[in-house]
Amino acid sequence: MKMISKIAASGLGLLFIGSSVFAQSLADAKKAIDAEQYQKAKSMLKNLTVTQADKDENYFYLGWVYLKQDYLDSAKTLFNKGLAVNSKSALNYVGLGAAAHIEKDNSTATTNFNTAITLAGKKNSTPYLYIGLSYLLPVSGSSIGPKGSAVTQADANAAIAALNQGKAANPRDAEVLTALGDAYRSQLSSNDAYSAYSSALAIDPKSAAANVAEGVLWKFADNFDGAVTQFKAALNADPNYGPAYREWAETDLRWADTDPAIHDAKIQEAADNYKKYISLTDYSVESQMRYADFLITAKDYVTLQKVATDLSGASKSNLRVYRYLGYAALENKDYPAGEAALTKWVTQADPKRLIPTDYLKLGKIELALKKDSLGVLDLRKALTLDTTQVDVYGDIATSLFSLKKYQEAADAYHVYGQKSSHAKLKDHFNEGYSFYEAYLAQARKSQTDKAYKPDTTLLTKADSAFTYVQRKLANPNVSVVYYQAQVKDFEDSGDRNNIKGLAKPFYEQYIQLVLAKGGTPDETTKSNLVDSYVYLGNYAEFKDKDHAKALDYFNKAKELDPTDARVTYYFQTSGKAK
Repeated sequence: MKMISKIAASGLGLLFIGSSVFAQSLADAKKAIDAEQYQKAKSMLKNLTVTQADKDENYFYLGWVYLKQDYLDSAKTLFNKGLAVNSKSALNYVGLGAAAHIEKDNSTATTNFNTAITLAGKKNSTPYLYIGLSYLLPVSGSSIGPKGSAVTQADANAAIAALNQGKAANPRDAEVLTALGDAYRSQLSSNDAYSAYSSALAIDPKSAAANVAEGVLWKFADNFDGAVTQFKAALNADPNYGPAYREWAETDLRWADTDPAIHDAKIQEAADNYKKYISLTDYSVESQMRYADFLITAKDYVTLQKVATDLSGASKSNLRVYRYLGYAALENKDYPAGEAALTKWVTQADPKRLIPTDYLKLGKIELALKKDSLGVLDLRKALTLDTTQVDVYGDIATSLFSLKKYQEAADAYHVYGQKSSHAKLKDHFNEGYSFYEAYLAQARKSQTDKAYKPDTTLLTKADSAFTYVQRKLANPNVSVVYYQAQVKDFEDSGDRNNIKGLAKPFYEQYIQLVLAKGGTPDETTKSNLVDSYVYLGNYAEFKDKDHAKALDYFNKAKELDPTDARVTYYFQTSGKAK
């Protein structure tokens, strides 16, 4: 990503040319919003709220820009001004609903959206458009990559319902159809998304937004040539449409990872396209934060830390720069800087703007600084902050697992495995291992505290996880079989004279798998084999009363480890008589 870092020196230094001469129509302001020229749009709309102070729409669109830029209080102030001008302004009720949605106040959001629908005319699709777009806004401010910007199924369904109502009100509203495609795309419903985008382009073939949206659809399908074709179509329609270059840049990043032969060229092209995007929007704190979003996507954390450091020193207007700074510092192993930045962010930002990843990354930094208690505390905060962000559980579980906090890790792995489509068999194995280790710790405690009783449900959960892994594998896995045996061993009576044999088939299978591999076993495998032979020897001695078989098993254990206390005990007692 070295080439991308050149943008920090040159691309962000490009000032928007001609910004002092703004057309003053609402249509031009809306066009600027669509092109992500937010400073230009704000300048026009601020002027319109003065020269056309009686037009409630002007306040709504200015408030919408503030929402997009993550200035929630300013946005709400403008929506209320719009309602003061016109108490029946459907759009400004939509704006208040959007703000409530971002603040996770679903009741207020629904009330305001319903009021807007009541006030909207039968043929007016615009309020439905912005209700749909409101549900697609990230609920914690500006997006910071997939975990921060994911649209829940419930929000996507609400957006689709509203946009279909807008489509019914005006079937030829290309903006509504494009937003409908975005809602479907957020849930990976590619066929429905493509149908909506195609309908939008049939109505308005020169729609830059619809062309770019369809290009993004092709990007995620890894049809990179198709994506670029759509971006070029958008730029043919409007050469100054910056979002086309932004999406082109992000497509280049994805494309670069598919073939080492084109990697460097695509990275350079991504940098060039992002410079074009910045030059066509505006040079502001917000545009630089959009650049920071890009750097997270590009995983260029060195440049991200530089950009975020410059922003934190240049402006105090948006605390979100400290999120970027903290994330970058973690990846760059600059843990003190990361701790300072993220602590500032989580303690000073509105709690409604925080997402699980904020606490996750702060917790990782604290763990790296050997502040284990603080680290675990923040990891737990991440777990409880937003249970819909299920993929965060995987990161949290991994961190707790590395700390050997097995009970907490097991619970996190369990949620991750149950709710996330990204959970791998290794995660399910770690879940079982963590439950097993948690029980083992309790069993050890019970050896010194006779009143303490280990929680046997931990064994049941461990067994369930191991069984799931084995069921998914084409062939038995030697490690999984061994831990299944260990779990069943604990579930056995514990009294050799009452041994049930629950672990017997698993220990036998483990021995077969190891011997089938051949070669000299490593120390761990030797130890596991000793466990297996000892269990089977005790089963033969006390359950089957087959002393010859028991002796055979203990001799095999002795060959592997003659100092093992269980083996020594056997030959001092039962084995000695043989």
